[in-house]
Amino acid sequence: MFLHLVVILSCAKLLLLPCYTSTDFEVHRNWLAITHSLPLEEWYLEDTSEWTLDYPPFFAWFEWALAKLAIYFDEKMLVINHLNYKSVQAVMFQRMSVIVTDLVLAVGVKICSNAITQQKQENETTTWLPILILTNAGLFIVDHIHFQYNGFLFGIFLSSIGCMLADYHLTSALLFAVLLNFKHIFLYCAPAYFIYLLSSCRSQDSPFFGFSFCKLFKLALIVLTTFGLSVGPFFSQKLVLFQRLFPFKRGLTHAYWAPNFWALYNFTDRLFSFCQKKIGIELQSCDGGASTKGLVTDTIHCTLPSVPPVIPFVLTLSAQLPILWKLWFHRGNPVQFLRALILCNFCSFMFGWHVHEKAILLMIIPMAVLAVVGNPPESVQFLLLSSIGNFSLFPLLYEERETVIKCLLLLCHILAIFIALFKRRKNKQCTSIGQTLVLISIPMTFLLSEFVLRLVPTLQFLPLMIYSLFSSIGVSYVFLEMYRYYLNAK
Repeated sequence: MFLHLVVILSCAKLLLLPCYTSTDFEVHRNWLAITHSLPLEEWYLEDTSEWTLDYPPFFAWFEWALAKLAIYFDEKMLVINHLNYKSVQAVMFQRMSVIVTDLVLAVGVKICSNAITQQKQENETTTWLPILILTNAGLFIVDHIHFQYNGFLFGIFLSSIGCMLADYHLTSALLFAVLLNFKHIFLYCAPAYFIYLLSSCRSQDSPFFGFSFCKLFKLALIVLTTFGLSVGPFFSQKLVLFQRLFPFKRGLTHAYWAPNFWALYNFTDRLFSFCQKKIGIELQSCDGGASTKGLVTDTIHCTLPSVPPVIPFVLTLSAQLPILWKLWFHRGNPVQFLRALILCNFCSFMFGWHVHEKAILLMIIPMAVLAVVGNPPESVQFLLLSSIGNFSLFPLLYEERETVIKCLLLLCHILAIFIALFKRRKNKQCTSIGQTLVLISIPMTFLLSEFVLRLVPTLQFLPLMIYSLFSSIGVSYVFLEMYRYYLNAK
């Protein structure tokens, strides 16, 4: 069954090859060219293109390995000065590379399934979990249409989670350290990993004493060795590397419509600004409506105080502390670790600085695992988050020819969730009236944004704001429900 599902979905991905090509094609083409054409001492210094290399070293080596294959498809795509080069061969190679590397995702799902099966002494989950993850509409939209390499990264992530569920802590730590050196956005998860692994090193029942220094040494050795192998060859570029990985000058929000607290903050600012203009109050200089146009720029608010980077950091840490405190006292409970992991990601997503809209997948993917091993209310929460979160990614596909595709992907995924979770004998809980209304409002919001508002030329960017507002409210609701459920659970 599992192999059949992988083959069928791989064939479905092949059908998406002719879809539109985003700017991320040029981003990764440029990275292929940099790693192929230059010595590694210059990888993070090269700036011919605006799309400079800004992922950790392991991903740079991944691009280098891909370039060794790309040369057989179209050598011209590996020339640094060939900016915006987009031949048919280059596009096909890049799309096929995503499909092939998605096999790592399948492996990660299998590892998680096996760990859950061993824990629950049943084979049912071996069927349901692959359906929940491999049919995820967001991964199709982001990786196989918009274009990125999230699939194999989530494969490593799920492998780490599976090892943690099976109590292979050191292996899980190694995989997570490797993952951080592929894509640093997984730092969202780091606090949960740190606290849980540290608590696992306690050799006594005392919550603060009796650590096993042997376990601590092994963990430290694994992490430091991994980071040493990653960053060591690029030590001479360490300052540039840090600036590339953490670009604080990019502004509070990314493209405005990432569905988090700051999207609501931006909307409130725009609403107050609109009302003040209507009553004749003169406003201070601000970004006008740039925050609603999908631009990556600094955000200067008109009525509300502008937000410096320290504020998102403090809010994120403050939201995570109760979660981490409770996790500390749940030594040896991998399911509780999974809950804390998802919530730490959620806190970073909701309150973090310059959060990308695609980061919603950091909660959706591991929450699929929780929907299987957790309690019935968490299955409902997964349904809501997956539906609203994947819906929030629709603006990535802004061309009309992709409208039907993204709708079908989301509908099929929601149907798969219902079949996998709500038809199981052990999980008959249905959604509440409020939750049902949230699901029903998704197509209503879609019709309003995609068809009605687009008929008004003067409101060109209002549909994007509607997407942001609706998705932010829905995601915030799920976040608060999960947060409350976690803190109240024994």
